[in-house]
Amino acid sequence: MITTTPAMAPVVAAHPVAVAAAQAVKPVKRVSSAGLMDGGRELEIEHGGRIYRLRITQLNKLILTA
Repeated sequence: MITTTPAMAPVVAAHPVAVAAAQAVKPVKRVSSAGLMDGGRELEIEHGGRIYRLRITQLNKLILTA
């Protein structure tokens, strides 16, 4: 009589980024452009020691430039 052991499913390691994302599921904050622009068509954002400019174009699109 021949006996065999049942096959075991392979162990698959999850990608570290996927694990971190799954653990830190946090809803994305949503802000209206009207509220952000506060009636204007342009604003400056300071980030990482640089100034970025967010503008509303004539076609009502948003452009972010450094």
